[in-house]
Amino acid sequence: MAKKRKHSETALAAAAPQKKEEVAPERPKRTLLGWKDKEAAAVVAPAEDKDDEVHQPANFRNKEKVLVTCSRRIAYRYRHLMLNVVSLLPHCKKDNKVESQSSKGVALSEMVELKSCSSCLFFECRKHKDLYLWMAKCPSGPSVKFLVNAVHTMEELKLTGNHLKGSRPLLTFSANFDKDAHWKLLKEMITQIFGVPKEHRKSKPYHDHVFVFSIVDDHIWFRNYQISVPHNEADKVARGGLDKMTLVEVGPRFCLNPIKIFGGSFGGPTLYENPFYISPNQIRALEKRKTAGKYAKKVKAKTRRKVHELSNQLEAGEFSEMWKDQ
Repeated sequence: MAKKRKHSETALAAAAPQKKEEVAPERPKRTLLGWKDKEAAAVVAPAEDKDDEVHQPANFRNKEKVLVTCSRRIAYRYRHLMLNVVSLLPHCKKDNKVESQSSKGVALSEMVELKSCSSCLFFECRKHKDLYLWMAKCPSGPSVKFLVNAVHTMEELKLTGNHLKGSRPLLTFSANFDKDAHWKLLKEMITQIFGVPKEHRKSKPYHDHVFVFSIVDDHIWFRNYQISVPHNEADKVARGGLDKMTLVEVGPRFCLNPIKIFGGSFGGPTLYENPFYISPNQIRALEKRKTAGKYAKKVKAKTRRKVHELSNQLEAGEFSEMWKDQ
């Protein structure tokens, strides 16, 4: 049998001072671009420590990953455009094609979660003619649907610019992005998706090209330029060489026409709808009506000519009955 504790030992144990429970400090809020409040990010060590030092958290590391995929039966030009975008983003992951149906949002959200990504670029092709680009933040949103126009891939442009694959780009935006709320939201989404994280394992620690996003006629135009600096030697830049820096276009080129901005991932409440958007189906229908109107005008002109000839017949001449008797 176990020995019983003496009364004196229990009294000493009760009289001993109890240790205070150590409570961990609250974790400061963090966004994709850094700490939300820099003062709250500083965590003060407990007073019981010997050295009263201020311990700051580790440097913020952007772990943004982008899933890039497309729909089935996509046209070859649009597939080449998708591959050009994949080559420009070293922090992206490419996956299999997705069936373009009403349930594609659920499938894409699951794929993004399985690939441990936080954003998605989905190229959706319809009727082998029209290309739509979904730009979404997963799993909570928001998401944007664009119509892609004026597509020119690197293979067909054959421009003289060339930059290091995997290098980090500089993002530049026109001043129009700060005018309206929906342009500000699009600017933030583009910054998070197209901005390559610092010290990413597949990226190079150089900035030798620029992504230019500019708004013209309510469309977002994309251009990619190489930063060209004149060199004297292999490793040194000439004095005053930065003043002679030039931009050489690399490609690809495309134009994004925003259609709708949704509150969720690939759906949800509509936050913004473009009032000037006209679908490609309506444009093609108007062109067919124009051609159909030309044919109807020709038919009406023929019938009008026949009626005119019947109503205004020519009088018989003096030699009109010359060869009837023979």
